[in-house]
Amino acid sequence: MLTDWMRDTRNLAGSALLAMATTGLVAGPAAAQDDNPPDKAPDSMLYDMPQQVADDVWSAIGATQPYTYENSLHNNNLSFVIGEDAVLVMNAGASYQLAEALHEQIKQRTDVPVKYVVNENGQLHAAMASGYWIDQGAEVIGHVDAAEYYDGHAAAYVAQLKDIAEEKAEGTEYVPMSRTFEDRIELDLGGMTAEVVYFGEAHSPGDISVVIPERDVLIAGDMAFNIRMLPIFEYTDTAAWLETWPKFAEVAEGKTIIPGHGTPTDLETVEHYTKDYLVFLRTEIGRIIDEGGSLQDAYELDQSQFSHWHTFDELAGQNAGRVFQKMEFEF
Repeated sequence: MLTDWMRDTRNLAGSALLAMATTGLVAGPAAAQDDNPPDKAPDSMLYDMPQQVADDVWSAIGATQPYTYENSLHNNNLSFVIGEDAVLVMNAGASYQLAEALHEQIKQRTDVPVKYVVNENGQLHAAMASGYWIDQGAEVIGHVDAAEYYDGHAAAYVAQLKDIAEEKAEGTEYVPMSRTFEDRIELDLGGMTAEVVYFGEAHSPGDISVVIPERDVLIAGDMAFNIRMLPIFEYTDTAAWLETWPKFAEVAEGKTIIPGHGTPTDLETVEHYTKDYLVFLRTEIGRIIDEGGSLQDAYELDQSQFSHWHTFDELAGQNAGRVFQKMEFEF
């Protein structure tokens, strides 16, 4: 049965299944709700209060915008799973104060302690508050590649956090993750198992997902996006991401998916916002390269069919340019 969020996403899409004429693909649900205020919970460090996704599974859905002072750098999804013996949190958060605000919300819902914090990758908004959770006695876990990336960028993260969040950054310091893994681990929460899985190379170094089989929930992390346009960074290998996708999709089929960004939904929707967009970019950029086009031609690629997606203005041209620069060396 569809959750309310999944149903809302489908209703918003309506009949907006757009034909991707240039690729021969048919886009999945495409409409993004034009409800994107600077902050939905002005009395909290959280961008929005946690919402229940399934029994014992909650998520504070972050802003589908870049980092700002108003959203307190809460622009990713901070989720938690309440077991009989342990709470698992997905993503430490961007700052000590943000993590503390999330923890207060958890404590309003359960007396069970937070024992595990799993960072979806080594980005600032995933890992920078690791120290808060370690102070609470939790074990902070990440993929070995994510931990390495986080360690190498922590000083820059601290500077960026202070620049954007100002006084909201107070108390935040770099603290390394407690534990790393390479393939998969299982965590017993009491009555539920959290399967922490590295499917393969995707958006960022060490992207991982968490499967809660007893609830048919997949907390995807940055393997999958919804509502907003995904960013392609200098290190993002779009070809590898597409090679990884079938492994993710096999597990995601039939489950409620909490994406790294955007509201909870289903596999069809995140495929549209993630896989289909990557295929579109690689197909169109490949055509530009085949025809002897330039980097400027890539920047000018017509992506107007995605213009209703959040962060389109910030990312569309940048994404096309970065894919062009990578694909030049694939030919």
